[in-house]
Order: sequence, then C-alpha cells, then structure tokens
Amino acid sequence: MAKKKVVLTGGGSAGHVTPNLALITELQKEVDFFYIGSKTGIEKELIAKTEVPYFSISSGKLRRYIDLENVRDIFRVMKGVIDARRILKQIKPDLLFSKGGFVSVPVIIAAKMLKIPAFIHESDLTPGLANKIAQRFAEKVFTSFEEAKAYFPREKVFAIGSPIRPEIFNGDKNTALKLLHFSSVKPIITVMGGSLGAKKINEQVRKELPNLLGNYQVVHICGKGQVDESLLGKAGYKQFEYIHEELPHILAATHCVITRGGSNALFEFLALNMPMLIIPLSKKQSRGDQLLNAESFAQKGFAKVVEEEAIGSLLHTLRQMELDRAEMIASMSKSPLTNGLKVIVNEIRER
Repeated sequence: MAKKKVVLTGGGSAGHVTPNLALITELQKEVDFFYIGSKTGIEKELIAKTEVPYFSISSGKLRRYIDLENVRDIFRVMKGVIDARRILKQIKPDLLFSKGGFVSVPVIIAAKMLKIPAFIHESDLTPGLANKIAQRFAEKVFTSFEEAKAYFPREKVFAIGSPIRPEIFNGDKNTALKLLHFSSVKPIITVMGGSLGAKKINEQVRKELPNLLGNYQVVHICGKGQVDESLLGKAGYKQFEYIHEELPHILAATHCVITRGGSNALFEFLALNMPMLIIPLSKKQSRGDQLLNAESFAQKGFAKVVEEEAIGSLLHTLRQMELDRAEMIASMSKSPLTNGLKVIVNEIRER
C-alpha cells in the first residue's frame, strides 16, 4: 500500500516551522512528507536537517499598511501561486498542512485550485494576515488558543493547543550540565529571544549578568550574530545563537525561562510545566500578537509578564516569580490545551 503524501508549508520564523517538524517526527514512517517554503527563509535551513524534500517558491511579504513594495509583492505572490501549483501537480499530495507565514499563502491558493484539501494552524490568540487570507481556502482551521476560535468560521475551527515536538519531552538534565559545563548547585535560567534574537533582552541580561550569576546559571540563546565574544568562557554563562537538537536537554535542566511571547514556544513551556517570564514584542515591533498571547498566559496563572519598555530588574522579577512558582506549575498542569499534535496526527491518518 502506497504511503499517504502530505505537503507542509509555513515559514518566516522558527515558530512557523517547529510544529511541522513535530508532524514529521511523529508520522515519518507512515507518510511521505514534502515541504514548500521560501528561497531564503529559516524554514529552508531547518528542513535541510531532515530528509524531507524541499521546494522553493517566490513569495512576497504581506503588509497591513500602504507601501510601494505591496505592488511588487502582488506579482511575487502571483508567481508563487504558479510555482506552488506546478510543484503540487508534480507531487499529487493527499493533503496540505500549513503553519502560516507569508510563504504559505500562494501554496494554499494553489492547493485550492487543484482541489487538494488543506488544514491550517493558527498559533496566536489573533490570526496573522496570512491565515486570515488562507482560512477561506482551508477545509479545517486549528488554533492554539480557545480565544482564537472567534476569528474563524465556527463550522471549521477547533481549539487544540500547539503541535509540540515529541523530543521536547525527552531531555536529560545531566546531558545538559555536561554540555554547558554547569554545576547542579545553582538553578539554571534559560533566556530565549526567539529564532531572530531580541536585542533589548540581550542587553538587559548582560547588564544584570553579575547579579544574575550570584543566584543562577544562565543559558542565553541570543540570536544570529548576537553572541558577545567578550563574555565567552565566563563561568556560569553560556551563549548560543540558536539551539535545536540540544534544547530538550537544556530545558530538562532549566528552572525557569525568560522568553518572548511567540505562541509555539509558550505552549512548549506550558506542556513542560515550565515557569515563564514573558517579555513580548511591543506594538512598535509587531502587530501586538505577542502582547495578547502573554496576557492570556498571565491571566491563566501560567506566567509573569513584563513589557519591553518597562523591563526594570530581571533579578527582582525572578525573585517575585519564585514566590508563585508552585502555584504557576499547578495551574499549568491543569490546562486542557497543551499538545495539539495528537489531534492533527489523527486528522492526517483519517484522510
């Protein structure tokens, strides 16, 4: 019996790719996967680490504001539809699964033209522009947040949580301590600014580093090109541009995380019952989705939130978190929306 064929798409940030990687890991023995992404996005780099065939298409950035580049990008999207249609006709997939990002829009449109059923997943509390467009071409829409259901047609939307990589649960603390050259005496804070890093968070961590190291050991995932070479080799402090394979081990050794408000990361920490200090992107840097994600997690008792413009003392906030740590972990352990991977896996199997 021939394997089912599934095309995955999504890109622009690691958050649009890691849920697809979770599906690949879970179903690689049952399904032939293919990936359609941009020519230069992070999705190409991450999928290259798998054995999944990767196809590049033309893509334009979707903007909510008036810009002359929008005219050029209309033509880029149109070319992307032509590219995607050609690739899909070649593969003849049974299903398309999209995690969003602007590269996914031409693929979704092409799939609709070829009558290929499509599922999409929206990570944030409010949908991005790509998924706002794509939802009209999709058969089913899955969301991480219950609140997000209000933005999609009732008959095809389901709140399931985020599809989480199975390997995230298989970390080993001792492996992490050896990798980091850390001891088991002081607790470990892991700082994650997202796949692109976070300049303001990086600056604040390094500013407070002497005080932080008096209480904690610090793993700092600071983003591409943002390693501070003057701090290399500093005891109790380890910098990485980006981490993938080693992340489960590091999280197994982590006491709490300082993170942006990207939904996929938040739901991974939720599934691990990991206390979080969330410093979301501001509205000056984004459409405000991270602020809403963070607010939802704070209201549910899963996290503490500090806005970037008012970071203040990280050490002071971490000490406040320690007082509520047990209550935060208890709240997270009761959440029904932790791992949507099983739902999507079953949907794919039943096609």
